[in-house]
Amino acid sequence: MAQTRREFLGVSAAVASAAVISGVRAAERPTTNDISLAAWSINRSFFVGKRWKNLDLPRIVREDFGINGIEFVNQFFENPVLGYLNQLKRNGDSFGVKFVLIMVDGEGDMAAVEKKDRIQAAIAHRKWIDIAHYLGCHAIRCNLGGPRQGWKGDKDLISRSAESFTHLLEYAKGANLNVVIENHGGASSDPAVLVPIMKAVNNPDFGILPDFGNINQGDDHYEVLRQLLPYAKGISVKASWAQDETHPGWDLEKMLRMCMDSGYQGFWGIESAYGRPRGRGAAAPAGQQAQANPTPDQIWEQESKGVRLTKAVIERVVLKKTS
Repeated sequence: MAQTRREFLGVSAAVASAAVISGVRAAERPTTNDISLAAWSINRSFFVGKRWKNLDLPRIVREDFGINGIEFVNQFFENPVLGYLNQLKRNGDSFGVKFVLIMVDGEGDMAAVEKKDRIQAAIAHRKWIDIAHYLGCHAIRCNLGGPRQGWKGDKDLISRSAESFTHLLEYAKGANLNVVIENHGGASSDPAVLVPIMKAVNNPDFGILPDFGNINQGDDHYEVLRQLLPYAKGISVKASWAQDETHPGWDLEKMLRMCMDSGYQGFWGIESAYGRPRGRGAAAPAGQQAQANPTPDQIWEQESKGVRLTKAVIERVVLKKTS
């Protein structure tokens, strides 16, 4: 069935020819600094406001935000059959927007205790390898999975995870595509887990998408980022803005400069929020109370403001643009 899916998407010939012509080679990623928008930044307008569909993203990214790249979320693909993907590509071309990566959620636990479960998770991710390759993305972003608590006593976590990601990378071989893990809380946000997985898999197409905000409680944001940066194949510029347009959670400029000092170049992905408290059930700090039952227009206004505030910091610090 996997081969049939590749044939259906029209990518098998391209993958095969790349392997024949150049052999197995490390996947390329963009190395010129630019800004991309992680579609999750405007997820409330998708789920609650019903304001847009995935096919609208190239227009939104270009016309509303003046941004050059898109980081898709697999949950937003309504019906990714060939005709749909072709229309998405045409929309990207029309608005001059680069497709950077696809964030993949809900496809199983890559660190599951049972081998059959984690290998099934790797198999479930294959379709997103195919789709990302067809769309011209440089990567798919996966979740590690595994325990949210008590992972430090899980002696087999690293070997289990390395097995499933090696399985997925074997499928992606020759497709010139990176597979990256984002720190998403729990074991996945612990450098003592992620870094050994990188070393165990030891594949040039494997890396990390460091997220500025997904840091375990009690850990130092900057130290975690420092340990993840050597494996970065993208940067998720997570930002959580208060309504007074301050950013109390962490020093965005400091973290951007850490990435630059590490030698990272490529797309800087905006994943922003505005006027919302951090963490589920957390009390909102002063000046950051979210509106109760906002209208779709209010949701869009909040999300747009978060995107623009984050973009302005990246432009000033990374791209050296001045207003």
